[in-house]
Amino acid sequence: MVGKVEKGIPEDDPRNPAVIADNVGDNVGDVAGMGADLFESYVNSIIAAMAIGLMLFGPSHVILPLMLAALGIIASMAGIVFVKANDEKQLFSAMNKGLYSSTIIAAVLSFLFIKYQGFDIGIFYAALAGLIAGVLIGLFTQYYTSNNYKPTQSIAIAAKTGAGTNVIQGLAVGMLSTLIPVVSVSIAVLIAYKFAGLYGIAIAGVGMLATLGFTLAIETYGAVADNAAGISEMAKVGKDIREKTELLDAVGNTTAAIGKGFAIGSAALTALALFASFTQITKIEIMSISNPDVIIGLFIGGMLPFLFSSFAMQAVGKAASEIVEEVRRQWKTIKGLSKGKAKPDYEKCIAISTQSALKQMIMPSLLAILSPIFIGYAFGVQALGGLLVGSIVTGFSLAIFMANSGGAWDNAKKYIEAGNLGGKGSDAHKAAVVGDTVGDPFKDTAGPSLNILIKLMSIVAIVFVPLIL
Repeated sequence: MVGKVEKGIPEDDPRNPAVIADNVGDNVGDVAGMGADLFESYVNSIIAAMAIGLMLFGPSHVILPLMLAALGIIASMAGIVFVKANDEKQLFSAMNKGLYSSTIIAAVLSFLFIKYQGFDIGIFYAALAGLIAGVLIGLFTQYYTSNNYKPTQSIAIAAKTGAGTNVIQGLAVGMLSTLIPVVSVSIAVLIAYKFAGLYGIAIAGVGMLATLGFTLAIETYGAVADNAAGISEMAKVGKDIREKTELLDAVGNTTAAIGKGFAIGSAALTALALFASFTQITKIEIMSISNPDVIIGLFIGGMLPFLFSSFAMQAVGKAASEIVEEVRRQWKTIKGLSKGKAKPDYEKCIAISTQSALKQMIMPSLLAILSPIFIGYAFGVQALGGLLVGSIVTGFSLAIFMANSGGAWDNAKKYIEAGNLGGKGSDAHKAAVVGDTVGDPFKDTAGPSLNILIKLMSIVAIVFVPLIL
Protein backbone atom coordinates (compact mmCIF):
# COMPACT_ATOMS: atom_id res chain seq x y z
CA MET A 1 0.00 0.00 0.00
CA VAL A 2 2.74 2.48 0.95
CA GLY A 3 4.89 1.65 -2.06
CA LYS A 4 2.28 1.22 -4.79
CA VAL A 5 -0.41 3.69 -3.73
CA GLU A 6 1.36 6.36 -1.67
CA LYS A 7 4.74 6.44 -3.41
CA GLY A 8 3.83 5.12 -6.86
CA ILE A 9 6.75 2.68 -7.02
CA PRO A 10 6.61 -0.97 -8.28
CA GLU A 11 5.48 -3.73 -5.93
CA ASP A 12 8.96 -5.22 -5.37
CA ASP A 13 11.04 -2.04 -5.67
CA PRO A 14 14.16 -2.41 -3.45
CA ARG A 15 13.57 1.11 -2.09
CA ASN A 16 10.60 -0.27 -0.15
CA PRO A 17 11.82 -1.34 3.34
CA ALA A 18 9.13 -4.09 3.49
CA VAL A 19 10.04 -5.80 0.20
CA ILE A 20 12.28 -8.48 1.75
CA ALA A 21 9.68 -9.25 4.42
CA ASP A 22 7.17 -9.82 1.61
CA ASN A 23 9.46 -12.34 -0.11
CA VAL A 24 10.28 -14.07 3.17
CA GLY A 25 6.56 -14.25 3.92
CA ASP A 26 5.85 -16.08 0.66
CA ASN A 27 8.28 -18.82 1.63
CA VAL A 28 7.05 -19.02 5.22
CA GLY A 29 3.36 -19.07 4.30
CA ASP A 30 2.98 -20.77 0.93
CA VAL A 31 5.86 -23.24 1.21
CA ALA A 32 6.64 -24.07 4.84
CA GLY A 33 3.22 -23.24 6.30
CA MET A 34 1.11 -24.95 3.65
CA GLY A 35 3.54 -27.87 3.60
CA ALA A 36 3.08 -28.32 7.34
CA ASP A 37 -0.70 -28.00 7.00
CA LEU A 38 -0.92 -30.61 4.23
CA PHE A 39 1.48 -32.91 6.05
CA GLU A 40 -0.80 -32.71 9.09
CA SER A 41 -3.82 -33.63 6.96
CA TYR A 42 -1.82 -36.43 5.34
CA VAL A 43 -0.78 -37.97 8.63
CA ASN A 44 -4.14 -37.40 10.36
CA SER A 45 -6.09 -39.07 7.55
CA ILE A 46 -3.78 -42.10 7.63
CA ILE A 47 -3.95 -42.37 11.44
CA ALA A 48 -7.76 -42.03 11.43
CA ALA A 49 -8.06 -44.76 8.79
CA MET A 50 -5.67 -47.01 10.74
CA ALA A 51 -7.59 -46.50 14.00
CA ILE A 52 -11.01 -47.15 12.45
CA GLY A 53 -9.63 -50.11 10.48
CA LEU A 54 -8.26 -51.69 13.64
CA MET A 55 -11.49 -51.18 15.60
CA LEU A 56 -13.77 -52.48 12.83
CA PHE A 57 -11.73 -55.06 10.90
CA GLY A 58 -8.34 -55.85 12.41
CA PRO A 59 -4.60 -55.47 11.60
CA SER A 60 -4.94 -56.03 7.84
CA HIS A 61 -6.92 -52.80 7.46
CA VAL A 62 -4.31 -50.92 9.48
CA ILE A 63 -1.69 -51.55 6.77
CA LEU A 64 -4.01 -50.63 3.87
CA PRO A 65 -3.97 -46.81 4.27
CA LEU A 66 -0.18 -46.89 4.57
CA MET A 67 0.08 -48.82 1.32
CA LEU A 68 -2.32 -46.44 -0.47
CA ALA A 69 -0.19 -43.51 0.69
CA ALA A 70 2.97 -45.25 -0.54
CA LEU A 71 1.40 -45.90 -3.96
CA GLY A 72 0.36 -42.25 -4.07
CA ILE A 73 3.99 -41.19 -3.64
CA ILE A 74 4.94 -43.30 -6.67
CA ALA A 75 2.04 -41.79 -8.65
CA SER A 76 3.11 -38.25 -7.72
CA MET A 77 6.65 -38.90 -8.88
CA ALA A 78 5.35 -40.37 -12.14
CA GLY A 79 3.04 -37.38 -12.70
CA ILE A 80 6.02 -35.01 -12.74
CA VAL A 81 7.18 -36.63 -16.01
CA PHE A 82 4.07 -35.33 -17.78
CA VAL A 83 4.66 -31.67 -16.83
CA LYS A 84 6.19 -30.03 -19.91
CA ALA A 85 5.67 -26.47 -21.14
CA ASN A 86 7.43 -24.46 -23.84
CA ASP A 87 6.21 -21.07 -22.58
CA GLU A 88 4.13 -19.50 -19.80
CA LYS A 89 0.91 -19.86 -21.82
CA GLN A 90 1.16 -23.67 -21.54
CA LEU A 91 1.71 -23.75 -17.78
CA PHE A 92 -1.87 -24.50 -16.77
CA SER A 93 -2.29 -27.27 -19.35
CA ALA A 94 1.08 -28.75 -18.36
CA MET A 95 0.22 -28.76 -14.65
CA ASN A 96 -3.23 -30.17 -15.35
CA LYS A 97 -1.66 -33.00 -17.37
CA GLY A 98 0.53 -33.82 -14.41
CA LEU A 99 -2.42 -33.66 -12.02
CA TYR A 100 -4.59 -35.91 -14.19
CA SER A 101 -1.73 -38.34 -14.81
CA SER A 102 -0.79 -38.70 -11.14
CA THR A 103 -4.47 -39.16 -10.23
CA ILE A 104 -5.03 -41.85 -12.86
CA ILE A 105 -1.82 -43.67 -11.92
CA ALA A 106 -2.76 -43.55 -8.22
CA ALA A 107 -6.23 -44.92 -9.04
CA VAL A 108 -4.83 -47.80 -11.14
CA LEU A 109 -2.20 -48.75 -8.55
CA SER A 110 -4.77 -48.60 -5.73
CA PHE A 111 -7.21 -50.78 -7.68
CA LEU A 112 -4.55 -53.42 -8.40
CA PHE A 113 -3.36 -53.51 -4.80
CA ILE A 114 -6.85 -53.70 -3.27
CA LYS A 115 -8.04 -56.35 -5.74
CA TYR A 116 -5.04 -58.67 -5.60
CA GLN A 117 -4.61 -58.38 -1.84
CA GLY A 118 -8.17 -59.59 -1.34
CA PHE A 119 -9.71 -56.43 0.14
CA ASP A 120 -13.34 -55.43 -0.46
CA ILE A 121 -13.52 -53.56 -3.80
CA GLY A 122 -15.77 -51.00 -2.08
CA ILE A 123 -12.63 -49.64 -0.40
CA PHE A 124 -11.26 -48.79 -3.85
CA TYR A 125 -14.45 -46.87 -4.70
CA ALA A 126 -14.02 -44.87 -1.49
CA ALA A 127 -10.41 -44.01 -2.36
CA LEU A 128 -11.42 -43.14 -5.93
CA ALA A 129 -14.16 -40.82 -4.65
CA GLY A 130 -11.56 -38.91 -2.63
CA LEU A 131 -9.18 -38.71 -5.60
CA ILE A 132 -11.85 -37.34 -7.94
CA ALA A 133 -13.12 -34.83 -5.35
CA GLY A 134 -9.58 -33.47 -5.02
CA VAL A 135 -9.25 -32.99 -8.79
CA LEU A 136 -12.66 -31.27 -9.00
CA ILE A 137 -11.77 -28.86 -6.20
CA GLY A 138 -8.53 -28.01 -8.02
CA LEU A 139 -10.22 -27.40 -11.37
CA PHE A 140 -13.00 -25.20 -10.02
CA THR A 141 -10.55 -23.26 -7.84
CA GLN A 142 -8.60 -22.58 -11.03
CA TYR A 143 -11.79 -21.31 -12.70
CA TYR A 144 -12.68 -18.93 -9.88
CA THR A 145 -9.19 -17.50 -9.26
CA SER A 146 -7.45 -17.37 -12.66
CA ASN A 147 -7.60 -14.06 -14.55
CA ASN A 148 -8.26 -16.05 -17.73
CA TYR A 149 -11.85 -16.61 -16.61
CA LYS A 150 -14.88 -14.41 -15.99
CA PRO A 151 -15.12 -14.52 -12.15
CA THR A 152 -11.75 -12.82 -11.59
CA GLN A 153 -12.24 -10.52 -14.59
CA SER A 154 -15.55 -9.40 -13.10
CA ILE A 155 -13.69 -8.28 -9.96
CA ALA A 156 -11.26 -6.28 -12.10
CA ILE A 157 -14.16 -4.64 -13.96
CA ALA A 158 -15.80 -3.79 -10.62
CA ALA A 159 -12.59 -1.91 -9.68
CA LYS A 160 -13.41 0.69 -12.36
CA THR A 161 -16.04 2.14 -10.03
CA GLY A 162 -13.87 2.07 -6.92
CA ALA A 163 -12.39 -0.02 -4.15
CA GLY A 164 -15.80 -0.64 -2.55
CA THR A 165 -17.30 -2.35 -5.58
CA ASN A 166 -14.07 -4.28 -6.11
CA VAL A 167 -14.25 -5.65 -2.56
CA ILE A 168 -17.97 -6.44 -2.86
CA GLN A 169 -17.49 -8.38 -6.10
CA GLY A 170 -14.54 -10.27 -4.61
CA LEU A 171 -16.63 -11.31 -1.63
CA ALA A 172 -19.45 -12.43 -3.94
CA VAL A 173 -17.12 -14.52 -6.14
CA GLY A 174 -15.58 -16.16 -3.05
CA MET A 175 -18.99 -17.06 -1.66
CA LEU A 176 -20.10 -18.52 -5.00
CA SER A 177 -16.91 -20.58 -5.24
CA THR A 178 -17.87 -22.65 -2.17
CA LEU A 179 -20.60 -24.52 -4.09
CA ILE A 180 -18.59 -27.10 -6.05
CA PRO A 181 -16.01 -27.96 -3.32
CA VAL A 182 -18.74 -28.54 -0.74
CA VAL A 183 -20.85 -30.60 -3.14
CA SER A 184 -17.77 -32.59 -4.27
CA VAL A 185 -16.77 -33.49 -0.73
CA SER A 186 -20.38 -34.30 0.17
CA ILE A 187 -20.71 -36.70 -2.78
CA ALA A 188 -17.32 -38.25 -1.94
CA VAL A 189 -18.46 -38.86 1.65
CA LEU A 190 -21.76 -40.35 0.45
CA ILE A 191 -20.03 -42.74 -1.99
CA ALA A 192 -17.33 -43.69 0.50
CA TYR A 193 -19.86 -44.45 3.25
CA LYS A 194 -22.11 -46.41 0.89
CA PHE A 195 -19.31 -48.72 -0.22
CA ALA A 196 -17.14 -48.97 2.89
CA GLY A 197 -18.89 -47.36 5.87
CA LEU A 198 -16.99 -45.15 8.31
CA TYR A 199 -13.75 -46.77 7.21
CA GLY A 200 -14.55 -45.62 3.67
CA ILE A 201 -14.79 -41.97 4.75
CA ALA A 202 -11.30 -42.21 6.24
CA ILE A 203 -10.03 -43.95 3.09
CA ALA A 204 -11.55 -41.19 0.93
CA GLY A 205 -9.37 -38.73 2.86
CA VAL A 206 -6.32 -40.91 2.25
CA GLY A 207 -7.29 -41.14 -1.42
CA MET A 208 -7.60 -37.38 -1.83
CA LEU A 209 -4.19 -36.91 -0.21
CA ALA A 210 -2.55 -39.80 -2.07
CA THR A 211 -1.15 -37.45 -4.74
CA LEU A 212 -0.06 -34.90 -2.14
CA GLY A 213 3.49 -34.82 -3.49
CA PHE A 214 2.32 -33.45 -6.83
CA THR A 215 -0.35 -31.14 -5.40
CA LEU A 216 2.10 -29.59 -2.94
CA ALA A 217 4.51 -28.98 -5.83
CA ILE A 218 1.74 -27.06 -7.65
CA GLU A 219 1.08 -24.99 -4.52
CA THR A 220 4.76 -24.27 -3.94
CA TYR A 221 5.16 -23.04 -7.51
CA GLY A 222 3.10 -19.98 -6.58
CA ALA A 223 5.59 -18.78 -3.94
CA VAL A 224 8.57 -19.56 -6.18
CA ALA A 225 7.07 -17.54 -9.08
CA ASP A 226 6.15 -14.68 -6.75
CA ASN A 227 9.68 -14.47 -5.39
CA ALA A 228 11.13 -14.74 -8.90
CA ALA A 229 9.05 -11.71 -9.90
CA GLY A 230 10.30 -9.87 -6.83
CA ILE A 231 13.94 -10.74 -7.48
CA SER A 232 13.69 -9.63 -11.13
CA GLU A 233 12.37 -6.24 -9.99
CA MET A 234 14.98 -5.80 -7.26
CA ALA A 235 17.79 -6.87 -9.57
CA LYS A 236 16.52 -4.55 -12.36
CA VAL A 237 17.01 -7.24 -15.01
CA GLY A 238 14.88 -5.45 -17.56
CA LYS A 239 11.29 -4.85 -18.59
CA ASP A 240 10.98 -7.98 -20.77
CA ILE A 241 12.07 -10.33 -17.98
CA ARG A 242 9.82 -8.52 -15.49
CA GLU A 243 6.80 -8.92 -17.77
CA LYS A 244 7.47 -12.66 -18.08
CA THR A 245 7.87 -13.12 -14.34
CA GLU A 246 4.64 -11.16 -13.79
CA LEU A 247 2.83 -13.65 -16.05
CA LEU A 248 4.37 -16.52 -14.09
CA ASP A 249 3.35 -14.81 -10.86
CA ALA A 250 -0.27 -14.52 -12.03
CA VAL A 251 -0.27 -18.26 -12.78
CA GLY A 252 1.36 -18.79 -9.39
CA ASN A 253 -1.48 -17.01 -7.61
CA THR A 254 -3.89 -19.51 -9.13
CA THR A 255 -1.71 -22.56 -8.41
CA ALA A 256 -1.39 -21.36 -4.81
CA ALA A 257 -5.18 -21.06 -4.62
CA ILE A 258 -5.50 -24.57 -6.09
CA GLY A 259 -3.15 -25.88 -3.41
CA LYS A 260 -5.10 -24.09 -0.70
CA GLY A 261 -8.42 -25.40 -2.08
CA PHE A 262 -7.03 -28.91 -2.08
CA ALA A 263 -5.69 -28.42 1.46
CA ILE A 264 -9.07 -27.18 2.70
CA GLY A 265 -11.00 -30.02 1.02
CA SER A 266 -8.61 -32.63 2.37
CA ALA A 267 -8.80 -31.03 5.82
CA ALA A 268 -12.59 -31.37 5.77
CA LEU A 269 -12.37 -35.06 4.84
CA THR A 270 -9.63 -35.60 7.42
CA ALA A 271 -11.70 -33.89 10.11
CA LEU A 272 -14.67 -36.09 9.18
CA ALA A 273 -12.46 -39.17 9.45
CA LEU A 274 -11.25 -38.00 12.85
CA PHE A 275 -14.87 -37.40 13.87
CA ALA A 276 -15.66 -40.97 12.81
CA SER A 277 -12.84 -42.10 15.13
CA PHE A 278 -14.39 -39.95 17.86
CA THR A 279 -17.77 -41.67 17.45
CA GLN A 280 -16.10 -45.09 17.66
CA ILE A 281 -14.27 -44.19 20.86
CA THR A 282 -17.34 -42.65 22.54
CA LYS A 283 -19.79 -45.27 21.13
CA ILE A 284 -22.04 -42.42 19.95
CA GLU A 285 -24.48 -43.72 17.35
CA ILE A 286 -27.09 -40.94 17.39
CA MET A 287 -26.75 -37.18 17.97
CA SER A 288 -30.24 -35.72 18.23
CA ILE A 289 -30.84 -32.02 17.55
CA SER A 290 -33.62 -32.19 20.13
CA ASN A 291 -30.84 -32.60 22.71
CA PRO A 292 -29.95 -29.11 24.02
CA ASP A 293 -26.34 -30.21 24.63
CA VAL A 294 -25.95 -31.04 20.94
CA ILE A 295 -27.51 -27.71 19.91
CA ILE A 296 -25.13 -25.83 22.23
CA GLY A 297 -22.19 -27.67 20.68
CA LEU A 298 -23.37 -27.00 17.12
CA PHE A 299 -23.82 -23.28 17.70
CA ILE A 300 -20.51 -22.80 19.48
CA GLY A 301 -18.71 -24.99 16.95
CA GLY A 302 -20.22 -23.02 14.09
CA MET A 303 -19.12 -19.75 15.68
CA LEU A 304 -15.51 -20.74 16.43
CA PRO A 305 -14.18 -20.51 12.82
CA PHE A 306 -15.46 -16.91 12.67
CA LEU A 307 -13.89 -16.06 16.03
CA PHE A 308 -10.63 -17.75 15.02
CA SER A 309 -10.60 -15.89 11.68
CA SER A 310 -11.21 -12.60 13.50
CA PHE A 311 -8.15 -13.16 15.69
CA ALA A 312 -6.06 -14.12 12.66
CA MET A 313 -7.12 -11.13 10.55
CA GLN A 314 -6.70 -8.70 13.44
CA ALA A 315 -3.19 -10.06 13.89
CA VAL A 316 -2.42 -9.29 10.25
CA GLY A 317 -3.98 -5.84 10.56
CA LYS A 318 -1.94 -4.95 13.65
CA ALA A 319 1.32 -6.19 12.15
CA ALA A 320 0.59 -4.45 8.84
CA SER A 321 -0.13 -1.16 10.60
CA GLU A 322 3.21 -1.33 12.41
CA ILE A 323 5.02 -2.11 9.16
CA VAL A 324 3.23 0.75 7.32
CA GLU A 325 4.34 3.19 10.01
CA GLU A 326 7.90 1.83 9.84
CA VAL A 327 8.01 2.16 6.05
CA ARG A 328 6.71 5.73 6.22
CA ARG A 329 9.26 6.56 8.94
CA GLN A 330 12.15 5.27 6.86
CA TRP A 331 11.00 7.19 3.78
CA LYS A 332 10.97 10.37 5.85
CA THR A 333 14.19 9.88 7.84
CA ILE A 334 16.60 8.06 5.50
CA LYS A 335 18.06 10.64 3.13
CA GLY A 336 18.35 9.56 -0.50
CA LEU A 337 16.06 6.54 -0.08
CA SER A 338 13.45 7.80 -2.55
CA LYS A 339 16.14 8.26 -5.21
CA GLY A 340 17.72 4.86 -4.59
CA LYS A 341 20.94 6.34 -3.21
CA ALA A 342 20.44 4.93 0.30
CA LYS A 343 19.60 1.44 1.51
CA PRO A 344 16.49 0.85 3.66
CA ASP A 345 16.49 -1.15 6.91
CA TYR A 346 14.88 -4.36 5.66
CA GLU A 347 15.53 -6.27 8.90
CA LYS A 348 13.27 -3.99 10.94
CA CYS A 349 10.16 -4.92 8.91
CA ILE A 350 11.03 -8.63 9.09
CA ALA A 351 11.40 -8.37 12.88
CA ILE A 352 8.03 -6.60 13.25
CA SER A 353 6.28 -9.29 11.20
CA THR A 354 7.93 -12.20 13.02
CA GLN A 355 7.39 -10.87 16.54
CA SER A 356 3.78 -9.96 15.83
CA ALA A 357 3.05 -13.38 14.34
CA LEU A 358 4.38 -15.16 17.42
CA LYS A 359 2.49 -12.95 19.90
CA GLN A 360 -0.79 -12.67 18.00
CA MET A 361 -1.12 -16.42 17.38
CA ILE A 362 -1.19 -17.32 21.08
CA MET A 363 -4.92 -16.62 21.47
CA PRO A 364 -6.08 -18.51 18.33
CA SER A 365 -3.94 -21.48 19.36
CA LEU A 366 -5.43 -21.58 22.84
CA LEU A 367 -8.92 -21.27 21.33
CA ALA A 368 -8.39 -24.41 19.23
CA ILE A 369 -6.92 -26.43 22.11
CA LEU A 370 -9.08 -25.36 25.05
CA SER A 371 -12.53 -25.14 23.39
CA PRO A 372 -13.04 -28.93 23.00
CA ILE A 373 -11.79 -29.59 26.52
CA PHE A 374 -14.05 -26.95 28.08
CA ILE A 375 -17.18 -27.97 26.13
CA GLY A 376 -16.53 -31.65 26.82
CA TYR A 377 -16.18 -31.18 30.57
CA ALA A 378 -18.96 -28.57 30.87
CA PHE A 379 -21.64 -30.20 28.70
CA GLY A 380 -20.54 -33.78 27.94
CA VAL A 381 -19.60 -35.81 24.87
CA GLN A 382 -22.83 -35.08 22.97
CA ALA A 383 -22.06 -31.36 23.09
CA LEU A 384 -18.45 -32.09 22.17
CA GLY A 385 -19.64 -34.04 19.14
CA GLY A 386 -21.86 -31.11 18.15
CA LEU A 387 -18.91 -28.75 18.56
CA LEU A 388 -16.81 -30.79 16.12
CA VAL A 389 -19.61 -31.05 13.54
CA GLY A 390 -20.39 -27.33 13.73
CA SER A 391 -16.75 -26.32 13.32
CA ILE A 392 -16.25 -28.63 10.32
CA VAL A 393 -19.37 -27.39 8.50
CA THR A 394 -18.71 -23.66 8.85
CA GLY A 395 -14.91 -23.94 8.86
CA PHE A 396 -14.84 -25.76 5.51
CA SER A 397 -17.06 -23.26 3.68
CA LEU A 398 -15.50 -20.20 5.31
CA ALA A 399 -11.98 -21.39 4.44
CA ILE A 400 -12.88 -21.99 0.77
CA PHE A 401 -14.57 -18.59 0.59
CA MET A 402 -11.58 -16.75 2.05
CA ALA A 403 -8.91 -18.57 0.03
CA ASN A 404 -10.69 -18.09 -3.30
CA SER A 405 -11.66 -14.47 -2.66
CA GLY A 406 -8.05 -13.64 -1.82
CA GLY A 407 -6.66 -15.39 -4.90
CA ALA A 408 -9.22 -13.75 -7.17
CA TRP A 409 -8.54 -10.26 -5.76
CA ASP A 410 -4.81 -10.75 -6.34
CA ASN A 411 -5.28 -11.89 -9.93
CA ALA A 412 -7.81 -9.13 -10.64
CA LYS A 413 -5.00 -6.71 -9.80
CA LYS A 414 -2.63 -8.67 -12.08
CA TYR A 415 -5.23 -8.54 -14.86
CA ILE A 416 -5.28 -4.74 -14.71
CA GLU A 417 -1.47 -4.55 -14.45
CA ALA A 418 -1.24 -6.56 -17.67
CA GLY A 419 -2.63 -3.52 -19.52
CA ASN A 420 -6.37 -4.05 -19.16
CA LEU A 421 -8.91 -1.47 -17.91
CA GLY A 422 -6.36 1.37 -17.84
CA GLY A 423 -3.32 -0.57 -16.63
CA LYS A 424 -0.93 0.36 -13.83
CA GLY A 425 -1.50 3.68 -12.14
CA SER A 426 -5.14 3.94 -13.19
CA ASP A 427 -7.97 4.47 -10.71
CA ALA A 428 -9.07 0.88 -11.33
CA HIS A 429 -5.57 -0.32 -10.47
CA LYS A 430 -5.51 1.65 -7.21
CA ALA A 431 -8.89 0.16 -6.27
CA ALA A 432 -7.64 -3.33 -7.14
CA VAL A 433 -4.60 -2.84 -4.88
CA VAL A 434 -6.99 -2.20 -1.99
CA GLY A 435 -8.89 -5.41 -2.82
CA ASP A 436 -5.62 -7.34 -3.00
CA THR A 437 -4.62 -5.96 0.40
CA VAL A 438 -7.92 -7.16 1.89
CA GLY A 439 -7.36 -10.52 0.17
CA ASP A 440 -3.93 -11.20 1.69
CA PRO A 441 -5.15 -11.95 5.24
CA PHE A 442 -8.04 -13.87 3.64
CA LYS A 443 -5.96 -16.22 1.49
CA ASP A 444 -2.66 -16.29 3.34
CA THR A 445 -3.70 -16.25 6.99
CA ALA A 446 -7.29 -16.84 8.08
CA GLY A 447 -8.46 -19.17 5.27
CA PRO A 448 -5.69 -21.78 5.37
CA SER A 449 -5.46 -21.56 9.17
CA LEU A 450 -9.02 -22.84 9.48
CA ASN A 451 -7.73 -26.21 8.21
CA ILE A 452 -5.61 -26.48 11.32
CA LEU A 453 -8.46 -25.33 13.58
CA ILE A 454 -10.89 -28.08 12.55
CA LYS A 455 -8.24 -30.81 12.57
CA LEU A 456 -6.64 -29.74 15.85
CA MET A 457 -10.00 -29.56 17.63
CA SER A 458 -10.78 -33.10 16.47
CA ILE A 459 -7.40 -34.40 17.62
CA VAL A 460 -7.74 -32.72 21.03
CA ALA A 461 -11.25 -34.16 21.40
CA ILE A 462 -10.01 -37.68 20.63
CA VAL A 463 -7.10 -37.36 23.07
CA PHE A 464 -9.16 -35.98 25.98
CA VAL A 465 -12.50 -37.76 25.50
CA PRO A 466 -11.44 -40.86 27.53
CA LEU A 467 -10.88 -38.54 30.51
CA ILE A 468 -14.23 -36.83 29.91
CA LEU A 469 -15.98 -40.22 29.73
